[in-house]
This record gives sequence, structure tokens and C-alpha cells, in this order.
Amino acid sequence: MNLADIPLRPGGAELLPVRGVRARQAFDNRDWVAVEVPVALEFNGIAHAVMLATPTDLADFALGFALSEGILLGRGELYGIEEEFAPEGITLKLDVASAAFARLKERRRSMAGRTGCGLCGTESLAHVARALPSLPHGPALSKNAVARGMRELASLQVLQKVTGAVHAAAWCTANGEALLVREDVGRHNALDKLVGALAKSTLDASTGFIAVTSRASFEMVQKTVAAGVPLLAAVSASTSLATTVALDAGLTLAGFVRGDDLVIYTHPWRLNGSPANA
Repeated sequence: MNLADIPLRPGGAELLPVRGVRARQAFDNRDWVAVEVPVALEFNGIAHAVMLATPTDLADFALGFALSEGILLGRGELYGIEEEFAPEGITLKLDVASAAFARLKERRRSMAGRTGCGLCGTESLAHVARALPSLPHGPALSKNAVARGMRELASLQVLQKVTGAVHAAAWCTANGEALLVREDVGRHNALDKLVGALAKSTLDASTGFIAVTSRASFEMVQKTVAAGVPLLAAVSASTSLATTVALDAGLTLAGFVRGDDLVIYTHPWRLNGSPANA
């Protein structure tokens, strides 16, 4: 897919006046700046979280957040999403099944999340770690496929190309083709958007892997496992907690994926080193 063929998603960036110096020459111009707004999530009328996010693919974001946080166990527990716009931000009103709402009340979080903040507002240490589903064995993957997926992710980052200020997450096939890409100023938000898009698609999440443009933190690992994806490839490093969770969950975790280089932290048996069919 060619970058020029992908339209810039409405609401993702705006032209603002800027001044500066390049090559010792002063300039006065307009430039694209990534949009960042408060996005509130309500479940059955109850306020739950406020995140700072890029206001694109909001339905994907709402669904993905609910799934990756364990509020929903499946897409069928979401009955509808209403978007309410106000000068101070956007509210996403989710109508969910009573069972999902009961789970939410048991594991209450009231996050006021800064960009990229994962655990802000968690009420107790018991809420940090939670039971995760068992991951399927998944396909045999190659290091070449992972490298290809990261290259395709970078080439398809439309918003990043014009603003230089956003993260992205992609779901890639076993051969490394990036079929779904989502962007956001927050790395967790980008992954949540991808999880939502993946849940709405006809793709089998377990047959591919996720590539992200950030470090592999604890919550990035948790969200990947919750989505049923057996491998997470990150452009930067893993953390100790992320590595521990990935090891326990059966997730293959790769970091520093840059060109043909990578570091495998957990379950290297999924990466057989054979050439990708690309």
C-alpha cells in the first residue's frame, strides 16, 4: 500500500502558525500539528476514564480500550457507542451488557491519563495485574517477517509523516504485511485503536503479530495478550515487568526491531529465522 493513497484522517492534525530557523534561515509559515484532546469514556452512563488522545478512529478506541482492559470479554458485549462533542473534549458513551458493567464495578479505575500514561489512577496494586487468556500457539514466524512488518508500519504512518508527534500500532500477517494500522499521540491509545479495529474485522488475530513504534511496556504486553496475538514487536526496549508478564502469558516479545536487527526477550521458538514469503 502506498502512503500517498491513504488519506489523512479528519481531526488528526491541524495547520497552525509556526516560526523557526532551518539551515540558519528564519521562516514564518504554517505547519501540521497533531491534535490532542481529552476523551472521556462512559459505561452505561458511569464515567470511567479520561484519556488524552488523537480524535480519530474513536469507535475503534472505545471498543479496543474496553476489550484490552478486560471490561468486555467480547465484541458482542458492546451494544452501541455514542460520541458527544463539547468545547472541553469528547465523551464516548458505551452501552454494554450487564455482565460487563458488573465486571467494571468490581475492577474500578478512575484514570486521568496523561499522554502515554497507562496506570494513572489505578486504585490499588491488585488492579495492576489481572488474569489473561491463554495464547494460542500461532504460526511459525520469521525474523524477516517481523522486520518487514516494522518497515510497513513506518511507511504507513500518515499522521506521523506530517506531524512527527504520534505513535502507531499495526497488525501484520505471518508474512509481515501490515493490514491494519492505527495512530495516536499516546502509544497505549494507538494499540487500543488497533485492538478495536482488529475485533471488528474478520481477521484471525492469532495468525499474525503486532508491531508498535514504542517501547514494550507492561500494559502494551497486557493489551497484546488480551487481543489474542502471540507476538509483539517493538521498535524500542522491553521492561522487566513486561518481560515477566510476556513470559508467563506465552507471548513472544521482541524489541529493538530496527532493520534486520532485533532482541528476543521471551519465547524465541516462535521465530524460526526462515525467510518471509514477501
